[in-house]
Amino acid sequence: MATSQASFHSRSNSLPSRQHPIASRIDENLSRLRASEVASTSSSSIGHNLNGLHDLHECVDMLLQLPLTQQALAQDQYRKPIEELLDGSLVLLDVCSIAKDALLQTKECTQEIQSVLRRRRGAEMGLAHEVKKYLASRKAVKKVICKALKNLKQMETKYNTSSLNKDVENGAVISILREVEAVTVKVLESLLSFISGPDAESKLCRWSLVSKLMHQKRVGCVEEEEKANELANAEATLRSLIKSDNIKNIENVQNELQKSELCIQDLEEGTETLFRRLIKARVTVLNILNC
Repeated sequence: MATSQASFHSRSNSLPSRQHPIASRIDENLSRLRASEVASTSSSSIGHNLNGLHDLHECVDMLLQLPLTQQALAQDQYRKPIEELLDGSLVLLDVCSIAKDALLQTKECTQEIQSVLRRRRGAEMGLAHEVKKYLASRKAVKKVICKALKNLKQMETKYNTSSLNKDVENGAVISILREVEAVTVKVLESLLSFISGPDAESKLCRWSLVSKLMHQKRVGCVEEEEKANELANAEATLRSLIKSDNIKNIENVQNELQKSELCIQDLEEGTETLFRRLIKARVTVLNILNC
């Protein structure tokens, strides 16, 4: 009888299986996000993935709210993997905060440039100074993002075959949470890389080489322009403006800045939503440990 009771106690405190309906929904979201990773180079694809992360973390919250999950995770045998996940969540929150600050700072600088252009209607006086402030801000943003990307790369080293094998011992929920963390890292990497953009100087050189073909192939380039990095385009356009000292293309500069601002607003919403989801998940797990 004692053996039977112990067996029942063990089963009652076991983690939900991978076949649980909520776990299945999480797997579906994970599969969609993994499949879209290769296309995460444009603002629209990154925004789509941020929305996907919102749906994914919403399902994770539902999983963590299950009494069976909370009872099982409260056991001592799961404390170490959970603490590792909590350490990872701090990194993700820090990176998410960096992304938010970078987007806000770039948006504010963009708005300042737009204000100067409207106020001066393209006049040279003071414009060069404002553009240089914008470029200096972008340089600072890229430096911070570079460090954040290194932190994410370090997290990626955890997601190898050996760690996944250990998850079999830890149970389905621990495995799911680690996979969610890994996918979140990938999406944040693509977000930070997009915000930072390619080397604007080299991009500017490439633009100069193809500028003679632009008028002839304008229609054919529309789709490619829509897929381009709006932040990098705005930066390259401003660099071109400073280098050429030509204010005749102010309208083009204004268009690129407007595209950049709209892009930033979309990414800000997705990043803020993810940030709140990460905080909620962390609080839930901490509460489970402290019960």
